[in-house]
Amino acid sequence: MYLTRGQTHSLQRLIALLAEDYGEAEIRKRVGVELLSLLDADYFASFVWDPTSRRFDGRVAINMGDENLGTYERYFQFHDPITYELQKRRGPTLVSQVMPQADLIRTEFYNDFLARDGLYHGVNLFAYLGDRNIGDLRVWRGRHREPFDRDTLTLLSLIEPVFTRALTRGGAPIPAEKTEQKKEVALIGLSAREQAIARLICNGRSDKEIARELNVAFSTVRTHVARIFEKLNVHNRTQLAKRLFRPH
Repeated sequence: MYLTRGQTHSLQRLIALLAEDYGEAEIRKRVGVELLSLLDADYFASFVWDPTSRRFDGRVAINMGDENLGTYERYFQFHDPITYELQKRRGPTLVSQVMPQADLIRTEFYNDFLARDGLYHGVNLFAYLGDRNIGDLRVWRGRHREPFDRDTLTLLSLIEPVFTRALTRGGAPIPAEKTEQKKEVALIGLSAREQAIARLICNGRSDKEIARELNVAFSTVRTHVARIFEKLNVHNRTQLAKRLFRPH
């Protein structure tokens, strides 16, 4: 496989950012920006699978319409002929490997969702921790572009383990069987509000997002975060996530 100078620099930037201390949503957003450059792609979206509600949530997207993505979240993800098959494969997979292009373009999913934003050639990567899907990368090119190829899969295979570790470090949900009997011990000594904020931090929420979700002032959240760090003897969000999900 030959990498251009631009691809080499994109890959270097991508690996470097995956070593940074970001929340999981920010990781997925920043990875998307670099993937569009690395893979010479046009569109990017990323979701997190919620096994309880059995739906994809936590949308991050680039160059896709908000209204169109809203229809995906409300309707098309439940009438999606490709994504669940791609999810089963876990690792990097071309969309054409689960459904031939000629069949895809005859579906409602393509004509009333993908085509509205111009998506045509796709490749997906689903990150797993144990048996739990903790985040995905969905990358597309337009109709008049060349399809992705095996070199694309090779590049995504290089990224996959680093991406998975970054999501875990950034507060991606931990498989339920691995978190039983862990959180309650770590949360002893925190108030109910502090426990709620600690959990949101470990799910990748920023302070501003937490303030909106809990309907409290941003300054109040910052005060609670400082107290949480002090009580649990941690200095940042990564340390908090490790402390919260540390085996006991």
